[in-house]
Amino acid sequence: MEPVEVNAGGWYLRALRADERVDDRPALADGGIDDAGYVTRRTAQWSSDEHYSWAICQPNTGELLAEVGLTPAGDSATLTGWARTGHEDALASGSDAVQRFAEGALGLTVQR
Repeated sequence: MEPVEVNAGGWYLRALRADERVDDRPALADGGIDDAGYVTRRTAQWSSDEHYSWAICQPNTGELLAEVGLTPAGDSATLTGWARTGHEDALASGSDAVQRFAEGALGLTVQR
């Protein structure tokens, strides 16, 4: 599947990026993820339907505040996520939005 953008009210969810326009790697490092190939791996996982992940972003700046992921397995999926310090509210809202997307658009039963 191609990455899907999700509107979560006060937050904007998009695929992770590391290109000339947006680079999520500094925010990922701030969240404890310093693997140089992380964004590339997450992008490949979308294509293989192995795992879908969203950067939960501040809508005005596009800054990554948290990440939520969905790992499908048959008719169900596991929802996981993490937030940078002080942004647990973004993770909670983003996770709820991804759960609604997974259940409504993909027909999956979501486990947290």
